[in-house]
Parts: sequence; C-alpha cells; structure tokens
Amino acid sequence: MAELVIEQDVLAVMEQDAVSAFPNECCGFFFGKEEGESRLVLEVIPVENTKEGDQRRRFKIEPESYMKAEKYAFSKGIALLGIYHSHPLHPAIPSEHDRSQAMPWFSYIILSVEEDAILDVTSWQLNNNREFEKETIKQL
Repeated sequence: MAELVIEQDVLAVMEQDAVSAFPNECCGFFFGKEEGESRLVLEVIPVENTKEGDQRRRFKIEPESYMKAEKYAFSKGIALLGIYHSHPLHPAIPSEHDRSQAMPWFSYIILSVEEDAILDVTSWQLNNNREFEKETIKQL
C-alpha cells in the first residue's frame, strides 16, 4: 500500500470541513502526485454531500462532481488520488458500505469527528481481494 504524504494546510481543510459538517458526514476529493510508493497530497476540494435522508451515516457525491474533479486534475497536471469523508461520532474505519462503493486505486481518507474536534484520521485502499488495507499517513 502507498504512503500518503499530506501537507498540514491541506489536512486542515479536510478537518475544517468535517467539523463544519458535524453531525453530518462531509466529503470531498484530494489531488496530488505519485512519487514511488508515496502519494503526495497537494490539494483538496470539499464537495456537497447530496445524500438524501440521514447524512449522519452516509455521503453521496454526484457523478458531475467526479467529472469536474477529473477535469480539474487534468487541467492542473495532477492526479485525482481519492476521496475523503468524515465519520461523526464513529471510528475512522471504513464501513461495509464504504467498501462496497470504493474504487480500486483511490485512497480513502476517513476523519473521525466529534462536535469540536477531530479524533483520528486514517487512509485506506482496496487490495486485489476488494478488502481495505490501511495506508500510512505522514504529515508535512
């Protein structure tokens, strides 16, 4: 599995999104470059959680948002590396729903959040058996 290297200001955007969205789940894309076994996360773009109903346990990103993210990455000469979302009042561990929706190659950052604080940040990637494996996160 890859190591994610995240600049502090980029992580701060994800953390602020998670705290602002609480008690609902937040979501967004992150972008960067691959360097050997490392993925350098350079940018993040929060997106609207469009899940109908209970957004405290699920998030949805519209297909148009994925297309915009791919176009943005292409225009900037960077890669769309993955998706982040929050787990309000729950551990930063992927759910079965997270796994069933996941795509190979993407990294999935999960932020465990309570009302005013981030409790934990983890990242996951699917292996060849469609099971999540935890990635190492290194902050710059």
